[in-house]
Amino acid sequence: MKQEFKLVQMPRKDGTKFNLDFLSMEAAKKVQGFHASFPVYDKTPLVHLNETAKELGLKAVYVKDESYRFGLNAFKVLGGSYAIGSFLANRLGMSITDLPYEKMVSGEVRKRLGDITFITATDGNHGRGVAWTANQLKQKAVVYMPKGSSRERLDNIRREGADASITDLNYDEAVRLANAQANQKGWVMVQDTAWEGYEDIPAWIMQGYGTMGYEAYEQLEKKPTHIFLQAGVGSMAGAVAGFFSSVYGDDRPIITIVEPDKADCVYRTAKANDGRLHFVTGEMNTIMAGLACGEPCSIGWEVLRDYADNFISCPDYAAAKGMRILGSPSKGDTRVISGESGAAAFGCVAEIMTNPELGEMKKQLKLDENSEVLFFSTEGDTDRKSYREIVWDGKYTSITPGK
Repeated sequence: MKQEFKLVQMPRKDGTKFNLDFLSMEAAKKVQGFHASFPVYDKTPLVHLNETAKELGLKAVYVKDESYRFGLNAFKVLGGSYAIGSFLANRLGMSITDLPYEKMVSGEVRKRLGDITFITATDGNHGRGVAWTANQLKQKAVVYMPKGSSRERLDNIRREGADASITDLNYDEAVRLANAQANQKGWVMVQDTAWEGYEDIPAWIMQGYGTMGYEAYEQLEKKPTHIFLQAGVGSMAGAVAGFFSSVYGDDRPIITIVEPDKADCVYRTAKANDGRLHFVTGEMNTIMAGLACGEPCSIGWEVLRDYADNFISCPDYAAAKGMRILGSPSKGDTRVISGESGAAAFGCVAEIMTNPELGEMKKQLKLDENSEVLFFSTEGDTDRKSYREIVWDGKYTSITPGK
């Protein structure tokens, strides 16, 4: 069991590091102001799992529950909406601060912009956020999903009026297909994977995720000792790690990045540490669908390279364990309904804290009874069938990994 958990530690870097101005407190306040202009905006709860923390041998556990975000059951809309808003503001020659929701969706702005089609690739949550935003703007959205995507997530995207389909491609191939269609048809690509020549929108998406980090910072009573963040391409992890690193500087919490072992491109890039991005190819058949990405976001990686302390590759059963514990925490704690990707980081820590075979890793991560740990449950039960199979029926246990 122990060999399935892999850890790479990065010494804290001295000297020049990646510039975090775009993820600063000032930037996050501007982003949060944009999101606060939406009628459906409300802060998502920061749940204190005090009794569960004791059971795990930790001092405190905080979970930011994004299942309440905009009624869409996931955090992804934060990035998509801010990126689209910033794109529109840029096209109109305006500042995003002068384009709140009410103005952005107005007939006047719609008339000035004309018809726009936004396109993206997604396992579900990001595409739903893009489709929702396009629907609010009375514009069009096209969404490609990788092979094996959930039918429920597809249907949720289509309910927002998008032209959505499940392809026979893996996630990264679906991204390339979406980009080719955008170039061919003059559509606007809204993706959090960055590459040379395509960096503005991914950076705006990362800034959009800053609202989640900023809210958590405001809700915390004190600085946590540790922050654990799950990664797909690394844009969310980079955004939150960058925000807290900008706020706290060298006194920042210990930041650890968690990925599925079948799609651990950020872990592989950290392990190689050779100045290049390292990819995972093939189907990446993990239950953590939102993290099944084989190519890191270049901007996200630059942040994580300079500000994250640890990188973990972990098996599916860790995420499943996290889902079950959050769904049925210790008596007195608030229940958190967390999907496979949302529970990945928490489940990883829960397994490390309770599995004697991982004791050395626990020491390396400096996790003990004095640790106060912050997690972000980035999705709820966005695939209810899968959620019930795991939480109700016990699929993917540490006894029968992969079953």
